[in-house]
Amino acid sequence: MIFVIVLGASLNLSAQIGGWKANLVEDSEKTLAEMIEKSPKLQSFKDKSYGYAVFPKITKGAVGIGGAGGKGIVYMNHVPTGESGLSQASVGLQLGGQQYSEVIFFENKAAYENFVNEKVKFDGQASAVAITSGASADIAFKGGMAVFTMAKGGLMFEASIGGQHFSFKPKE
Repeated sequence: MIFVIVLGASLNLSAQIGGWKANLVEDSEKTLAEMIEKSPKLQSFKDKSYGYAVFPKITKGAVGIGGAGGKGIVYMNHVPTGESGLSQASVGLQLGGQQYSEVIFFENKAAYENFVNEKVKFDGQASAVAITSGASADIAFKGGMAVFTMAKGGLMFEASIGGQHFSFKPKE
């Protein structure tokens, strides 16, 4: 019985030591490092940005009507400040499923504040640069943000319009 109590206490202590959303933070940091490895120009975005949001795994599926969702970590000055949820809906000629990662860099405080105050929504006209091995990330900030995606797996045929919406929950 004492062993069970000690084990339970140590697991609780371990989770607390690991920190707030430890697994999601770790996944976000690994994902961003992988994206930078595939496209080294992203390092300058990371270094110069006021902040960024990293979504390690977004899952998307569609048969005519599509949807996507994922969770990520928001950073300011390279320090986690909260968790974000991404949701997307689309309509059009589309079929399949895929998983991908996404990072949004905030050029300045105003762009970061808009994001954490849930004032950012990407419409069908928003564009992102797809990261592939050895690809050049030639993009500038647009509206104070730069968006990059990296495919993780799956196959998606798509000619659709849709938008991404974000939520934010500050770190406790």
